[in-house]
Amino acid sequence: MKIITATEHQTIESPAVLTLANDVDPRTLDLNGVTRIDLVFPKFTDGRAYSQAFLLRRRLGFAGELRATGDVLIDQLVHMQRTGFDVAVLKDGVDASAAQRQFDRFAGFYQGSAVETQPQFAKAA
Repeated sequence: MKIITATEHQTIESPAVLTLANDVDPRTLDLNGVTRIDLVFPKFTDGRAYSQAFLLRRRLGFAGELRATGDVLIDQLVHMQRTGFDVAVLKDGVDASAAQRQFDRFAGFYQGSAVETQPQFAKAA
């Protein structure tokens, strides 16, 4: 997962880039030609963007970039990656250099995820 700061994030007005509020149902969208979808976390306690990401990856087969924006904290990064996000835009004031430590703490998972669907026991040794 790529981690960027809020100052590095650019909002793009383009048919290829969509910004979805967390109350939008992704199943209602025409995804033809869309290469990036920015999903918004208005508060870190509001997890509807996780459901949107999972739905886009697993049910709708979206293969473009999913970007987490808004109130994004380091504690959320591992779960974001497991639900299908490619990029996370950290909230202002959050130290991006600490993000890798979060991934190092959780090097593997027994269950499958939105991206890696096979559970650990089903993978070849």
